[in-house]
Amino acid sequence: MIETLYSKDWEDYELLDTGDGMKLEKFGSYILSRPYDEAVWKKSMDWKNIDGVFNTSKNSKTSSLEKAGSIGKARWVLNDKVPKKWELSYKGIKFLASPTPFRHLGFFPEQAVHWDFIESKIKKEVEHRKKNGGESVKFLNLFGYTGVASIFALRAGAEVTHVDASKQTIDWAKENQKLSGLEDLPMKVICEDVMKFIEREERRGNKYDCVIMDPPKFGRGPKGEIWKIEEQLPKLLNQVQKILSEKPLFVILNSYATDSSSLALKYSLEDVMIKYNGEIRAGELCLKEKSKDRLISLSNVAIWEAK
Repeated sequence: MIETLYSKDWEDYELLDTGDGMKLEKFGSYILSRPYDEAVWKKSMDWKNIDGVFNTSKNSKTSSLEKAGSIGKARWVLNDKVPKKWELSYKGIKFLASPTPFRHLGFFPEQAVHWDFIESKIKKEVEHRKKNGGESVKFLNLFGYTGVASIFALRAGAEVTHVDASKQTIDWAKENQKLSGLEDLPMKVICEDVMKFIEREERRGNKYDCVIMDPPKFGRGPKGEIWKIEEQLPKLLNQVQKILSEKPLFVILNSYATDSSSLALKYSLEDVMIKYNGEIRAGELCLKEKSKDRLISLSNVAIWEAK
């Protein structure tokens, strides 16, 4: 069974409408439009008062804001009131939004369901271990981006290790940690190629109770290492299994690769988690669209959870 997972608790973000290959979103005070190729249907709203558009050759006529930019170039076209970065929050965790050259804004709002799950599971386990004299809960975020998931794990009481190959996003993660007032809690923020990191952790004998990974379809490490998900995912999962504790709490595998599916992620995760006592769910991360009150799928996910 495929689950549709979405958060009902957003206050600083809203998916307003989708259609004609685009999505209209509100990030705090600012309304922005960016490509969403899967939206092959028509828009339901009249898109007015837009503060910014991510401009590509495909969507170059969607807004009068395009006239301020160069048609055909992939870039943001923003009005003067949109700052370079601004503060948002979700359930008390603060983080910075900022339009990036890759059309993202430094976080993925559909992943709020992951943040809820991570905090709830870790908090419960931390309380259990404190009562029974157990060790601390160790959380690993691979391809961690700007660290919002890591910060929720940190607030829940875990010892956090956050890994990403981009120096810019690593600095962003540190800034988000400080913004939420959690800079004194134990969070290692590491700029390194993910595969090299987990291979080294295996040699060192380091183990983790909780892992979330959101591998890109394609990417490059800090020393030019090439990542292709169709080639590297099996190796990644096998290596992650080698650094899990004897009784792991959960493993989350998320993917935005357009040719992946939640079932494929589930079957891949099943292979490496077979020796552990747990269950795997497959699903789609979604957002609720305001204009038609329908769910819009944004990514695929498989979640292994201990019984």
